Amino acid sequence: MALTACGNNSGSNSGSNNQPKNAGEGSTEKVTLSFMVPNHPLAPQNPNDKLIFKRLEEKTGVHIDWIANPEDVFNDKRNLALATGELPDAIFNSGLTDFELLKYAKDGTIIPVEDYIDQMPNFKKVLEQAPQYKGMITAPDGHIYSFPWIEELGEGKDSIHSVNNIPWINTAWLEKLGLEMPKTTEDLKNVLIAFKTQDPNGNGKADEIPLSFVNDDGGNEDLSFLLGSFGAGFNWDLTLVDDNGKVNNSALAPGYKEGMKYFQDLHKEGLIDKEFITQDWNKFIAKGKEDRYGLYFTWDKANVSGMDSAYEPMPALEGPNGWKNVARTNGMGFDRARFVITAENNDVESTIKWIDALYDPTQSVQNNWGTYGDETQPNIFEFDESAKMLKHLPLNGVAPGELRAKTSVGGPLAILDSYYGNVTTVPDDAAYRLDILKKVYVPDMKANNIYPRVFYSIEESERLAQIEADLWPYILKKRTEWILGKNVDNEWDAFIKELDRIGMQEWLKIKQAGYDRATK
Repeated sequence: MALTACGNNSGSNSGSNNQPKNAGEGSTEKVTLSFMVPNHPLAPQNPNDKLIFKRLEEKTGVHIDWIANPEDVFNDKRNLALATGELPDAIFNSGLTDFELLKYAKDGTIIPVEDYIDQMPNFKKVLEQAPQYKGMITAPDGHIYSFPWIEELGEGKDSIHSVNNIPWINTAWLEKLGLEMPKTTEDLKNVLIAFKTQDPNGNGKADEIPLSFVNDDGGNEDLSFLLGSFGAGFNWDLTLVDDNGKVNNSALAPGYKEGMKYFQDLHKEGLIDKEFITQDWNKFIAKGKEDRYGLYFTWDKANVSGMDSAYEPMPALEGPNGWKNVARTNGMGFDRARFVITAENNDVESTIKWIDALYDPTQSVQNNWGTYGDETQPNIFEFDESAKMLKHLPLNGVAPGELRAKTSVGGPLAILDSYYGNVTTVPDDAAYRLDILKKVYVPDMKANNIYPRVFYSIEESERLAQIEADLWPYILKKRTEWILGKNVDNEWDAFIKELDRIGMQEWLKIKQAGYDRATK
């Protein structure tokens, strides 16, 4: 819902004017800025109804007129505004890709911001404490066009982002049927058959769903975790790096073909959710809350079956050749383009002041997870006055994702590993997840390298976007067809040929060049 009309869109102004829109010299009147933002369906329609933004307005003296659009239409609304010049002063949680960032920088729609960093004590301190981020936000032309979101939680293989789609298995069903935790892919198949045929939920109906997932090729709820039992595995951006620094695509990696045959076998036995092709997140969650799954995949079980449910992480499985591997994602707590300032902004300095307030450590923690002292709903934190520290409160069964959607704001922020124990505590759900990764999955991670956050040139970004627009859907389409029963061996050569026709070899070349630049 658009809460207010975009201001400052006459086209006669530029970011270099730096004249406040409302307040004249000596005026105590608040500065008003217009920001576009995506809005979660669980969040207030007006972001200013969030306690975090109410406090920020009091702290900074800056009032924000939010142009809030539902998440599912935000990109279209944002792109329309950028294309027509009907611009807000800035875009919060912009969601811009590297190509879009460089494109709109090149045509002057958004402005460079590096010259303002010296006016930002909080953000400047972040870059001094963690200088690697300065290079990650600097474009190939040497400019900085956006402010990032940074969330550190562990590093290397121990990073909380190392595995997205943890497999959660119903241990109550295992116990009732007298079954052990699967150790091999064949064990898993037999366990899923038992879940299907032996009525583990005890209601006398064949309504159990042995295995469910959301069919999106590497997302948090995808079954691709299982491909690690056959070779190098699969991750969300299909980019793998071996120990010699050679980049490969997950669909070309050793074992992918055999993994497709395994998925097909599970489907042939009737072990895969019949709605796997069509179900979205909401449908997937609804069935999860009904305790119908034998095995499912997600980041955190609290958001699907509940924190107190009988689901536990299933370790990596040995494949037919005895291989066991957990593929690492290329994820890290970093988003380059969380906030951009448009050329229509007449008060860049007030905008910069407001942004810098978000990089205050205590503020960043709240923006990322939620706040304290809200009398209208549960709180993520309590504020310990004596320690001057935000301490996570027990969730008491509240789904963390839902509470954060209602109370946090995201946007540009920084949470460094050094903040834990000083500024805040590690969230209970994050501590739980980090412990799972360390004990269950890190020991089986074979790869020592991940793909870095390369800032490609506009030409590279454009070409990658063009190739991936056809490549990703084709890979998912073929995987879906193979799960449903098409002959993998008969179609494999044609599959590889079509990947090359779409641009796979060029994709590999660009990716390898980017990796080499970033790691030299």
